[in-house]
Amino acid sequence: MIVLKWLDDHFEELFMIIFSVVMVAVIALQVFMRYVMGASLSWSEELARFCFIWLVYLGISYGVKKQRHIKVDLVLLALKDKGKVVMNIVANLIFLAFAIFVIIYGYEIASKLLTWGQQSPALQIPMGLVYMATPIGMGLTAIRIIQQLFKQVRTLFGKEYFEVKTLQENVLADENASKKGNK
Repeated sequence: MIVLKWLDDHFEELFMIIFSVVMVAVIALQVFMRYVMGASLSWSEELARFCFIWLVYLGISYGVKKQRHIKVDLVLLALKDKGKVVMNIVANLIFLAFAIFVIIYGYEIASKLLTWGQQSPALQIPMGLVYMATPIGMGLTAIRIIQQLFKQVRTLFGKEYFEVKTLQENVLADENASKKGNK
């Protein structure tokens, strides 16, 4: 149970760190090889690009988990606590519908590429695996949206506390946290 809790809390962060480290290391190696050794690597840019693609889709899920995804705060400013929660539920339901749409069609495209056997030019990685970043990342996003919706509905019934913050409130909270950490 502790492992599942840890994975729930840190899954995206773990893989985002791994993909970031691989991407930076490969790009640094390519720069070293090109400018110091006078030769370049044929596969480095491709690997960095593929890591970046996976990083983006995992980042969407992470943004949803931390409630840092793009939203328009203007309506939230005019609403009180429960109104903010209801508005967030509506927005999350729309986002969930979009995520499911992307999962379905992203999976269709990725599975066709896997069936056709198309491979990347330099690394010879099946392109279907690269394209799987879309349905997997949006699947994680859908899971995170469902988790948020669960908390929000429980908040409406008074069984849990869920606070919807505007971008400005999040920025102020981050600034206050960093000031406390610097003391």
